[in-house]
Amino acid sequence: MSELRFDGRVVVITGGGRGLGRSYAELLGSLGAKVVVNDLGGSIKGDTILDDPAEEVAEAIRAAGGEAIANRDSVATPEGAAAIVGAAIDTWGRIDGLIHNAGNVRYGTIRDISYEDFQAVLDVHMLGAFNVVKAAFPFMLDANYGRIVLTSSIGGIYGNLRCVNYGMSKSSMIGLANVAALEGEPHDVKVNVIVPSAVTRMADGIDISQYPPMQPELVAPTVGWLVHENCSLSGEMVAAIAGRVARVFIAETDGVYQPEWTIDDVDARIGAITDKSTIHDFGLHGHVGHISYSFEMARKGSDN
Repeated sequence: MSELRFDGRVVVITGGGRGLGRSYAELLGSLGAKVVVNDLGGSIKGDTILDDPAEEVAEAIRAAGGEAIANRDSVATPEGAAAIVGAAIDTWGRIDGLIHNAGNVRYGTIRDISYEDFQAVLDVHMLGAFNVVKAAFPFMLDANYGRIVLTSSIGGIYGNLRCVNYGMSKSSMIGLANVAALEGEPHDVKVNVIVPSAVTRMADGIDISQYPPMQPELVAPTVGWLVHENCSLSGEMVAAIAGRVARVFIAETDGVYQPEWTIDDVDARIGAITDKSTIHDFGLHGHVGHISYSFEMARKGSDN
């Protein structure tokens, strides 16, 4: 049986020192990728440096016969992101894959969360994603090849209590991935979103006694495929949880056309407006698809 490998490819993994990121780094390193393991070694809140997991993971990859370097720059600043990508360019002269996995958590309700805690999470997850994509994108576009995987969350897709900063940041991955996928399309730069669930240190304090197996190693192969040259998707979301892998997507109902509307009309027809019996999935070029389908419905309605 043939094995998909990454020989000659260079992959940058932010937050690669622990949990999911470590699993990604070790898997790709074992399959021939040259890996930049980026990790500050911070606490779960991101306010304290605890240790040096990036070097630990890089050394483990090297000890197993692979190639890896550690990087401790922060994704939260443009300068840090440029240094992370620069480590790949300076060491191996290229960057083929980017996995943005770095993250922090600071809980709080909308009513009570401080602006400091709110911003600290956006800086790493949302701005961090943009910073590293912006740093890597020119190299990938010029090389006419690249694979980018951004990390969302079920909390970003469906929401969750006491994590508005995290939910907003993770939902922003959808917009960034879609725009980058469109801009990268002529250059074979594919950009997708992973929606992972695994038991890592983020699960501290949660009762996981009834959970099925949810180790990071169950997520890593899906992320590995998304960053591999065989990846055929772009502008998509893929969830991986407890051994289940599924496509996640944004859809529209068939909708209702009328040449004129009142509030009472909306009230009377809200059932038909929200009827999910027909679903439209417009995909990567959904901006055009949404407008074209809506205009066609209006044209047909006007002709009747």
